[in-house]
Amino acid sequence: MKLEIIDSDNSEENDFSGSDTEHEVNSDELDNVSEKSLEGSNRESSEVGSSLGPQESGSGDSATWPIRPSLFPNIPPYIHFNTHDSKEEYTIPGKRHFKWKLTTITPVIIRKTITNSGFALVRKSNQWLGTWGKHMKSPMFKTLKDSQKLNHFPGTFQLGRKDRLWRNFQKMIAKYGHKEFGFLPLTYVLPQDLRLLKQSWEFRSSCGELWIIKPPASARGVGIKVINKWSQLPKKTSLVVQKYIANPYLINGSKFDLRLYVLVTSFDPLRIYLYPEGLARFACAKYSDDAKDLKDRYMHLTNYSINKLSSQYTANEDANACQGHKWTLSKFMEYMQGIGVDTKALWKNFQSLVVKTMIACEAPIVKLCEENMSNRYNCYELFGVDVLLDDNLKPWLLEVNISPSLHSASPLDAHVKGPMVQTLFNMAQFHLPQRLAMQCRNCPPCYEPKLYSTNLTKKERSKHTKYAQMGNREDYLEAMLKDITGDDVRQLTRAEDEFVVKGRFEKIFPTSQSFKYLNFMEPRYYNRLFDAWETKYENNRKEGIALLQSLCAKKVHLKVASPNYFSEAKNFVLATIQTICSQCRKWSEYEAFRGEYSTINGGAELSSGRDTAPGQYN
Repeated sequence: MKLEIIDSDNSEENDFSGSDTEHEVNSDELDNVSEKSLEGSNRESSEVGSSLGPQESGSGDSATWPIRPSLFPNIPPYIHFNTHDSKEEYTIPGKRHFKWKLTTITPVIIRKTITNSGFALVRKSNQWLGTWGKHMKSPMFKTLKDSQKLNHFPGTFQLGRKDRLWRNFQKMIAKYGHKEFGFLPLTYVLPQDLRLLKQSWEFRSSCGELWIIKPPASARGVGIKVINKWSQLPKKTSLVVQKYIANPYLINGSKFDLRLYVLVTSFDPLRIYLYPEGLARFACAKYSDDAKDLKDRYMHLTNYSINKLSSQYTANEDANACQGHKWTLSKFMEYMQGIGVDTKALWKNFQSLVVKTMIACEAPIVKLCEENMSNRYNCYELFGVDVLLDDNLKPWLLEVNISPSLHSASPLDAHVKGPMVQTLFNMAQFHLPQRLAMQCRNCPPCYEPKLYSTNLTKKERSKHTKYAQMGNREDYLEAMLKDITGDDVRQLTRAEDEFVVKGRFEKIFPTSQSFKYLNFMEPRYYNRLFDAWETKYENNRKEGIALLQSLCAKKVHLKVASPNYFSEAKNFVLATIQTICSQCRKWSEYEAFRGEYSTINGGAELSSGRDTAPGQYN
């Protein structure tokens, strides 16, 4: 399969400093992953059917636009993504404007999805629409253009780093107790917690407890060991030391963990989707908690990256079979149901674990998003949440991966990941680029920046303040929807357009029943807005959609407060200096400049482009 790589001309510079050095992709590289494996997955259709596929071009030629319409008038359509294993690529007018920025970690299954959807892969350009890459430093998100999308949010290292994850859970446990947030094993962060660990170790040593040590930011089992002696513990290295779950639930005598795939499309408001398909990954050796077996990584670790190296590892080529050392999550649930486990209750426990995990880290992530995102369009993120069941079927959170592996070297992996990738791209809601309208005749409506503005009118700011401060849910539940603002409409239409193409993804927050989780969160206006919306319209979405359609017909959602251009100019200068300093690795110089620059205009704080001209509409 040939992938087209378009090089930029010399006048274009790569302004995506957080990406890795690119390398040319050719058909030989893609052939390393068998076509059989990538064609082995079932193709999932979206809930709205084939009508969301490519639309006929208005220019009268034979090409088609790969778009699906919004549910609402006066909102531009979204790009519709093809399946990774489609035999036909979309042939579209204006393809040179459909650029996808490659990184060295972009998986083959994503590349095939992208090229089948009509995109051209680029190594060096600042005009790309999307990219799939590593997480980058939060300030670098300011360098994204308004119409570009990245597969991360600022600050999600709060979830992905094991030390930060534990610190966030510590705060929640201190505030709400172990009953609510005691599903992450007791953890110590070294070297800071060495004294506390020593005290706990001495107290628990008589019980013969086991501990597992992990680097704070590693993945795929690198650097992980199970220990039971103080002398085995590195004292001066940055590590997390975690109580080992020594009573895991076993299947055929082997330990296993579960990979859950979680999509977050927004952190404020918080919107979380859980995919019903995932992976069950088994250790190769039969489990024993005997001290003499502690060094057996094939017994105690379930990571595929480790166990595939074992001579005992058996691959599972059949996504519909419970065999080998990797099963699909759906087949695992069928197996558990077959032996009498209440899988509905188990799934609800998984949902609760995922929601609480995101909530535990939500506050610092929202803060970093507010400081570093120029609009609400730029980000979405897929997480890999790893869970272990103990012998009481209690789910324990092992870790959260902010760049979960999407490699699909087997038909089973492609079966799980292929349809998921197509759906998550459709849910991310890419628009046609604005420059297309200037260069293509009769093209559909393109990206509209007003839809993703963070600027609020005086009336909207007043409503935000009023309802965020209300103490009782009953006070805002009905009142919030009696006077829906343009800002409200923009939020709600985005969520409804997202929901209609969710495919197999399950929305687990917000729902009409998720209000109980609001007790664990800072009161935020948008979360309360969606609580009110879901309570009223979850079981009658047509009525809610009709209400929003009538408001969009009046263009209520396009009435946006004018920005403070002085503030935006300051932030543009700051972002430019930031880019230069990051390329030179001179972060201390940047911080010094930022401190001095913030005193301009009477010492006003540097904004994130969120200052508004009072009550003015464009």
